[in-house]
Amino acid sequence: MLVLGIETSCDETAAALVTGEREILADVVLSQLEEHRPFGGIVPEIAARSHLQHIDRLVAEAMAQAGKSFADLDAVAATGGPGLIGGVIVGVMTAKALALGAGKPFLAVNHLEGHALTARLTHGIDFPYLLLLASGGHCQLLAVEGVGRYTRLGTTIDDAAGEAFDKVAKMAGLGYPGGPAVERAAKQGDPARFLLPRPMKGKPGCDFSFSGLKNAVRLLIESLPQPLSDQDAADVSAAFQIAVADSVADRTRRAIREFNIRWPGGRHLVVAGGVAANTALRAVLIRLSNETGMTFLAPPLKLCTDNAAMIAWAGIERLRLGLVDSLDFAPRPRWPLDPNTRKAGGKA
Repeated sequence: MLVLGIETSCDETAAALVTGEREILADVVLSQLEEHRPFGGIVPEIAARSHLQHIDRLVAEAMAQAGKSFADLDAVAATGGPGLIGGVIVGVMTAKALALGAGKPFLAVNHLEGHALTARLTHGIDFPYLLLLASGGHCQLLAVEGVGRYTRLGTTIDDAAGEAFDKVAKMAGLGYPGGPAVERAAKQGDPARFLLPRPMKGKPGCDFSFSGLKNAVRLLIESLPQPLSDQDAADVSAAFQIAVADSVADRTRRAIREFNIRWPGGRHLVVAGGVAANTALRAVLIRLSNETGMTFLAPPLKLCTDNAAMIAWAGIERLRLGLVDSLDFAPRPRWPLDPNTRKAGGKA
């Protein structure tokens, strides 16, 4: 089985070819960081135009890298949502055209399912497992029961962890993208110099909150001499990073308890999404896994951030079950993995 995957949900344009034997034959990613850096964040219109400009070339590059033709494909998969709708439309329309032209099935993949199933691509683990999905747009704890079968145990009631990293980096003058910038600064900082709140820690449930922490950082920065010295910025970053890690660990610990009761056969704690690349957060989660008897698992860093290999693999998982999509599929800006879950803070 061979599937072409296309990913255009945010600010990476990507194409990949993956086999049913979990082999990544090609994985091409074009970052738009330099295009968005002057604005300190992602501009949807710029992202969509960049996807449109580069997607055909990247698909051709991936096909050439794999040494395959469109006739060799079993299907074409693309992120159908959630994401910036302009970019999602570019990827979906490209995939539909390729599928129609080659006479192959079209697969619309939920971007979050791509992240959720990556551990099966990289490590071949069985269902069920507990997933912490943390990125710029999402922060959720999910029980992954099977392809298309997810139970959300917790979500953010306001901002995602990655969004908080970006805003803190901007307030501290560390540049964009914020996650790597804060992590680099934090390595030179003293996390004990400033005391920041641990949102939701000790409260019932498994939901997250980061807006209050973000505001506490703003007030802290405003109380310090301006402009911030390098050491002040490093200490603020270290304090913020450990506060996020402590909060996430507390929420995840509660989710592990619930997961072990409801899905006693699952032993893996999987972390995915861009924030999963943060080494301090990984260290805290590894320690938590050891304490609770879970097995910690994180895909390689390249497959934690947005990529098309995860979309191709999710397409393979769906194709095996006969879950193909018609060409009238409509791209979705919002697409919760657990459609039966409640909304938290107005976010699906």
